[in-house]
This record gives sequence, C-alpha cells and structure tokens, in this order.
Amino acid sequence: MVRSADRAERPARHSVWLEDKGPRGGASRGGGQPSGLDRDRITRVTVRLLDAEGLAKFSMRRLAAELNVTAMSVYWYVDTKDDLLELALDSVFGELELPDPESGEDWRDQLRALASAYRGVLVRHPWVSPLLGTFLNIGPNSVAFSLVVQRVVRATGLPPHRLAGAIAAVFQFVYGFGTIEGHFSLRSAAVGLSPDEYFQQALSTLKTAPELDDVVQESVDLMAARGGDSVAEMYDRDFQFALDLVLAGIEAMVERA
Repeated sequence: MVRSADRAERPARHSVWLEDKGPRGGASRGGGQPSGLDRDRITRVTVRLLDAEGLAKFSMRRLAAELNVTAMSVYWYVDTKDDLLELALDSVFGELELPDPESGEDWRDQLRALASAYRGVLVRHPWVSPLLGTFLNIGPNSVAFSLVVQRVVRATGLPPHRLAGAIAAVFQFVYGFGTIEGHFSLRSAAVGLSPDEYFQQALSTLKTAPELDDVVQESVDLMAARGGDSVAEMYDRDFQFALDLVLAGIEAMVERA
C-alpha cells in the first residue's frame, strides 16, 4: 500500500498500466491487505457506480461504502482515484466483440461492427466519453480494440498516409454521435422521463417561443421524413446512414488513390 505522503512525493506517472507493482488481481499481496477484495472486483464495482451515479459523484469513499470496507482498504489495490477510472475505462472496452481482420470478411462489414460496438459502449456508459481524452488508453482491452481497428482499416486499400485520417473519420464521428446519444439519455433520466417523453417535452417547449418557429418547423419536417417511432429508432437510423456516408467516402478515396 502506498501512503498519501509517498504519493504526493512521487513524480506524476502516465498510466496505471505502466506501473510495475506486481500482481494486483486475485493474487495475495501479503502484509495484511483486506480480505475479500481484489482489483477485478474493485473495478467491477467502480463501473457499476459510474453507470448508476455518474462521474461527478464518484469518489473513493463512495466506492469503499459500496464494497463495505474503509477507503484506505481500497489503497491496497490502487494508488489513486485516477487509477480506478483508468481501470474502469479499459474494463468496458472488454465488452466489445472484435472481428478477426484475417477472416476474409469484407472490411465494410467489419468497420460497421466495430463502429456499432463502440457506439454501444459510449451510450451504455456515458462517463466513458470525458475520460477517453484523459488517459493514454493503453490497457489490454483498449490496445486490442485499436489493433483490430488499424488492421481492418489497412484492408480498405487506402495508402498508408491516409489510414490515420480514415480511422479518425469513422471513430471520431462515432465518438461524437455516441456521446450526444448517451448524454441525451442521461438528461432524460435526470428529470424522470423516458427519452421519448423528454423529446416530446423539449419540442413542446420550443413551440412556445415564436422566434423559433422556423427552426422548429424545419426540425419537425426533418424528423417526419426520416421516420422512426421512437427516439432510439431515430438515433439508429441516423447513425446507420451517417456511417454509410463515411464508408462511402472511404470507398471514394480508395478509388481516387
């Protein structure tokens, strides 16, 4: 266990994955560490709390209460709150089902599968999006995801100097889309409404502002044209079509190259 004073004196490190502290999972560390705990269990509970209560309310004290231990007990397994957030972030990337780039499956289908899975993580875990730019994301699950993405994009036939841009086009689009979708659900839940109820309430509120008549009517017309009986279905239709546009752009650039 690292004392608070020791942590304060240590230089900042870049990632929990770069620390060489020996096994921290189910393996014993000796020296009287709390029984019934291991890093995997702590990480699972961290994810559950973040899903239920959000990033702003998460604390070591809150986690310890959920585990029914003292806050200092958690420090036998992690040094800081950031360690826990980094572990939780990589843990949810383990939910992704990754295609095999060597299977011979069409790259378009594999990119669609990867993009849809990534979107799912962002929507199920809205706390993920603000953390993605905070850490290096070099845990085993994040690295596995990145490697598969790179290998699938190589299969498009784009020249090497265009691969990073193609990855950005697909996955930064998914990041933005999934972040907005996930946070819309959070806002709905915060006011005790379903996404559909919240959506209708927002439209009704806008209709009470005459100066917004033009934009409201344009929005209503667009939503009627795209179809969908629920917010979830509308999001899904928009996502699939937008993703098709991105993939079509990659195909066009391959032909140009």
